[in-house]
Amino acid sequence: MSTAAPAGDWRRLDPRTVLVSALVVAGVVAGAAVPVTLGLTRWSSLPAAVLQMSAGAALVIGAAAGVDRVRWHRTRYRVGEERVDLHTGLLVVKRRSLARERIRTVDLTAHPLLRVLGLVTVRIGTGEQGGDSTLELDPVTRAEGERLRRLLLERASTVPPGVHREGELAALDPRWIRYAPVSFVAPMLGGAAAGAVLQVSDWVGAQGEVIAWVADRFRDTPLLWTIVTLVLAALIAGVVGAFGLWTEMWWNYRLEREPGGTLRVRRGLFTSRSISVEEARLRGVDLVEPLGVRLLGAARLDAITTGLAKDHEARDADHNTLLPVAPRERADSVAADVLRETATPTAAALVRHPPAARGRRLRRSLAASVGPVLVLAVLGTLFTPVLLWIALGCAVVSVPLAVALALDAYRGLGHALSGRYLVTRSGTVRRSTAALERAGVIGWTVRQSVFQRRAGLLTVTATTAAGGGAYTVYDADAAEGLTFAAEAVPGLLEPFLERTAHPGR
Repeated sequence: MSTAAPAGDWRRLDPRTVLVSALVVAGVVAGAAVPVTLGLTRWSSLPAAVLQMSAGAALVIGAAAGVDRVRWHRTRYRVGEERVDLHTGLLVVKRRSLARERIRTVDLTAHPLLRVLGLVTVRIGTGEQGGDSTLELDPVTRAEGERLRRLLLERASTVPPGVHREGELAALDPRWIRYAPVSFVAPMLGGAAAGAVLQVSDWVGAQGEVIAWVADRFRDTPLLWTIVTLVLAALIAGVVGAFGLWTEMWWNYRLEREPGGTLRVRRGLFTSRSISVEEARLRGVDLVEPLGVRLLGAARLDAITTGLAKDHEARDADHNTLLPVAPRERADSVAADVLRETATPTAAALVRHPPAARGRRLRRSLAASVGPVLVLAVLGTLFTPVLLWIALGCAVVSVPLAVALALDAYRGLGHALSGRYLVTRSGTVRRSTAALERAGVIGWTVRQSVFQRRAGLLTVTATTAAGGGAYTVYDADAAEGLTFAAEAVPGLLEPFLERTAHPGR
């Protein structure tokens, strides 16, 4: 393996960054060329519009390439014995430096153009919040990116040896693609497809013709069936899009444990991604089961780790995902491997919550569903009976659905202590089973509303520096919830319990 560059040995980014910038801007210009050219034809002939567009495109591409050439010339980086330095800027010179012992992530990303050229973007982070905690080298060769990743993450392992294997922990099973259409992404992509058709037709001045063509197809069809058909068409488009998005995101997926205690996730068909999670920063896992996925017996596995979410939140929505949606049994086994446990805490038997918690969920869910129905009923009484029929239809659909979701939410409630971890589960549309390392809890928040006090319930939240920052046990029995918190982290809640145990003192 290559060694670190000696102190004072500065390196530059790959010079092909100028070519990448020119090609990217050329692609953007080409995408905008059609609507802009059509707009210019309103004031001039088509050849003149094409000529004007070509001149403008050449100017924009040349300017982008020139700016990136200056950026390349003014950017240098160095890996020293103790620090990583990055100098860049022309008018405003930036000199940034990270201590090597604080570096926690070295992630590699390459979109299709970078992959063709054998380049990657390297993001070096400390796991802290703020732009000054991350250095970005965009781009360097893939070999240089791999060298930097190994060099900066290689350190003496702080993770005790366990019974679980090193190397590959999980790899892509193409059969997992069957879970893609049941996610919430499918209907959103369907709506986006319909919007895209209208937008493109507007660019070419044919939106009216498209709407007239659709109306002509359904001229003799009842309105209800027209709506159903259009919704189904959008859903089919969304399902196709969900398949494509899943393939792009998770193709070539692999989860590995590397020497020195680092978990590495690699994935991506066109845009390749490599994300490293240092096990010393791992505080647990979160088994996520969205409603549609849960009905098929599947789940997704996310990491609860310090710093990772803050580094990548704006860049990658799946930055902390260790395993894509897969059968629940597979997710549990991967969780055990990741945590170096013989039995995964995500499958631990949970303490059920009192029936009063079920009543709270039923009341809140019914209130949310009946409210709009009452508004429609009042408006129908005042203005038109049509709204009364709409209110009746909404009540027939929403009330049973609200009851079913409330009962499912109650069945999902639970908490437990499993070895080194505390486990909490809640949710129905998005059910989450979080296994948080007890040593990662830095505080407790106990809340009890007037209604909870009357029902003998309370809500306990474990505060941590990892993941979402807080993991909550909702509507637990008051005595059981306090006992759970006290046993999970001995000594942290006892002073509070002692004060409440003797209110007269």
